[in-house]
Amino acid sequence: MESIALLYSPSTASFSRLSANLLRPSPSISSTHIRPLPLLNCPPTAAHNLPFIHRRPFNPLLFRKPLGSSLAVPSSSTGVSCPTESEPPSPSPPQGVKLVPFVISISIGLIVRYFVPRPPEVTLQAWQLLSIFLSTIAGLVLSPLPVGAWAFLGLTTSIITKTLSFSAAFSAFTNEVIWLIVISFFFARGFVKTGLGDRIATFFVKCLGKSTLGLSYGLTLSEALIAPAMPSTTARAGGVFLPIIKSLSLAAGSSPGDSSRKKIGSYLVQSQFQSAGNSSALFLTAAAQNLLCLKLAEELGVIIANPWVSWFKAASLPAFVSLLASPLILYKIYPPETKDTPEAPAMAAKKLELMGPVTKNEWVMVGTMLLAVSLWVFGDAIGIASVVAAMIGLSILLLLGVLDWDDCLSEKSAWDTLAWFAVLVGMAGQLTNLGIVSWMSNCVAKSLQSLSLSWPAAFVLLQAAYFLIHYLFASQTGHVGALFSAFLAMHLASGVPGVLSALALAYNTNLFGALTHYSSGQAAVYFGAGYIDLPDVFKFGFIMAIINALIWGVVGTVWWKFLGLY
Repeated sequence: MESIALLYSPSTASFSRLSANLLRPSPSISSTHIRPLPLLNCPPTAAHNLPFIHRRPFNPLLFRKPLGSSLAVPSSSTGVSCPTESEPPSPSPPQGVKLVPFVISISIGLIVRYFVPRPPEVTLQAWQLLSIFLSTIAGLVLSPLPVGAWAFLGLTTSIITKTLSFSAAFSAFTNEVIWLIVISFFFARGFVKTGLGDRIATFFVKCLGKSTLGLSYGLTLSEALIAPAMPSTTARAGGVFLPIIKSLSLAAGSSPGDSSRKKIGSYLVQSQFQSAGNSSALFLTAAAQNLLCLKLAEELGVIIANPWVSWFKAASLPAFVSLLASPLILYKIYPPETKDTPEAPAMAAKKLELMGPVTKNEWVMVGTMLLAVSLWVFGDAIGIASVVAAMIGLSILLLLGVLDWDDCLSEKSAWDTLAWFAVLVGMAGQLTNLGIVSWMSNCVAKSLQSLSLSWPAAFVLLQAAYFLIHYLFASQTGHVGALFSAFLAMHLASGVPGVLSALALAYNTNLFGALTHYSSGQAAVYFGAGYIDLPDVFKFGFIMAIINALIWGVVGTVWWKFLGLY
């Protein structure tokens, strides 16, 4: 009980004792083993109001008061304030569709279908599918229902209206790339469950953490290291790096929601947030949307040979430059108040000591991911597809008990992604087959030709438009499903080399993930930590977007010319 009270103690002695508590290791987490929090002298009538947590050793951070929480700050030796019987029950969330977003989303499709003149070269079936697709995309942005539910309604509408047959509507559910994305979520869960990601990041803190800038570089480089084997930026943010940043910040007296956050917490969160996009852009398997981009490119005839190696070669130089530049630039324009952190390496070393030797499950995770990455690199040469390599890896994790099937079943994000990705990919593929994408790209190409733009100028204009439009999206993958095919077709119609177009659009898909607090899953994770203000998210998101555009535009252009992409 004392360690809970220490969290709120203003004394220096309490701080040192808190630091010791922060060093507790984070062992494996199993979603199938949960228990209620100890009641801690609460009356029986309060038991039903207490939250549930995963089974793990006591950690004082679990008892910090969240921003906006109604839970009282402990003020007595009991350490926890219990809810009283007089507290009103929390209102239940609204059920069903949100009326205004629903009306707007449906209206967009109806207007296109019945009030916008259909071009003579476009068939009625194609125009009708376009209207359904636009309503689906509008719903993904406005969220009248959860993403998966709204996508399912769009799919159902396409079948009811006989725009698509049942087999055509569900054709993308057997897509290899989509299943590779689903399995990538399970790999990310393995990193979190075994604690391997936490161990790797803590090791880098031990090596580079003597200053706040060194801490930032340690965290940034460790994310780049584990990115190809943990293909979810959101999982890396929420499951590995934000908990470490919180622990380091709190130990340095930098708390969310007050002026102390500027000591080191705000800088570390902002730096990790802005650098994550470059880690995701560096490897094909570092983010789910990367795989989707290549699949959509294939449907337009842009085939990238040996995709894992080709992707890495093209991204390597500009991504490494950006990864090295981002923490330093933010250190100058968004400086932390505390510049030196001499205690951090010792804390990290102590935490590694408490974590003990690498466990069997961690070794299995390391070996499995090395095998998977090797097969992703050399699979084409030996006839093993990327999805098959992922299936082999997941099978090993299941056979050796690193993951169990309940872990997979409880990974809701994976199954939700399967549902709405498949719908978007299926609709986008059918729009291509029915000629809508080629019609749109020809219209844009004629407009660009009327301006007498060379293909390099068209390339810059289209890339900038694709990037800035993301201010209207709350999902990187949703953006890809909605616009990647159309913009790639515009590039091709303007004479831009196909592989260059596809890769540049895919890299941009990762880089615009730090524009706003809603632009990606990791954006919501980092902003929700309470260390950065909303105006700062937009301000530095835009500044770093410009800097990344300059780095990728200058360094990338020279590098891609050297590689022969144009």
